[in-house]
Amino acid sequence: MTLGVALNPSGTANAVDSTVALAREAAEAGFGSAWFGQRLDYDAITLAGVVGREVPSLTVGTSAVPIFGRHPLLVVSQAQTVQAATGGRFQLGLALGAPHLVEAAFGIPYERPVDRVREFLTVARSLVQTGTADHHGELITAAPPLSTTVGGAGTDLPLLVAAMGPRALRASGELADGILPFLAGPRTLDEQIIPTVDHAAQDAGRPSVRVIAFVAAVVTDDIEAGRSAAATSMSFYDAIPSYQKVVAAEGLESAADLVLVGSAEHVRAGIRRYFDAGATEVVVTQTDLLGKNVQRETIAGLGGHAGT
Repeated sequence: MTLGVALNPSGTANAVDSTVALAREAAEAGFGSAWFGQRLDYDAITLAGVVGREVPSLTVGTSAVPIFGRHPLLVVSQAQTVQAATGGRFQLGLALGAPHLVEAAFGIPYERPVDRVREFLTVARSLVQTGTADHHGELITAAPPLSTTVGGAGTDLPLLVAAMGPRALRASGELADGILPFLAGPRTLDEQIIPTVDHAAQDAGRPSVRVIAFVAAVVTDDIEAGRSAAATSMSFYDAIPSYQKVVAAEGLESAADLVLVGSAEHVRAGIRRYFDAGATEVVVTQTDLLGKNVQRETIAGLGGHAGT
């Protein structure tokens, strides 16, 4: 059982320097991996490469890079460059994105996301393993006239998907190396998500994929403040249908209800429920809900038990 932490730059300090410093603290505390979400300011793949280079004991990954507005040739070239820079410690997490964000930010229609991720994964796998692709699909064309191989990157870059809906899970089971569910509680993992992705992998003649569960957690004695901060910060997800469905499947009313808030012992007990449900890895996220000082306390309090 391995434990990772999601880190997102914030504040007015140099975003890269402050993230590297926090990643060092996570590594010293015992965490095995650091993950970076893609926003519209910093670039997650680049940041993962810098952190992985500066903190060589950490595996690094993205959770996740939306596929809309991006071509697999460019994303894979970034990913393979980081894979070489980190000596094979990078994991590429992809996301289908959300309609209102995709259409507002890029001005493109959010259409056929699962079909798009299937084609994206197919192209990405070919580029990584063979150094080329000859894909002429309904949504993506990728036929590079030159080799896409990056020296030192190897051919085993993990391809992961932030999938939770049935169709996306089936596509991931057939084509990806793992999934990155967020706000899917232990019961939902056990009863819906893991069986769906496992059956798809089995039907495709592939081994079971990794299940890397992202769990919001804050170690604090001020439970009321933690709950209040969670309610404010996590309300964003209550407006997104895919998250609404997994929260409801857990028998809860809002995303904030899934946040683990309390002592280190309480949070660790909650994390164990995800492992018991079948998660192969857990990544704690939203650790900065109460600010940087509490984030550091959370990292220190949980990191000593990473991997146990």
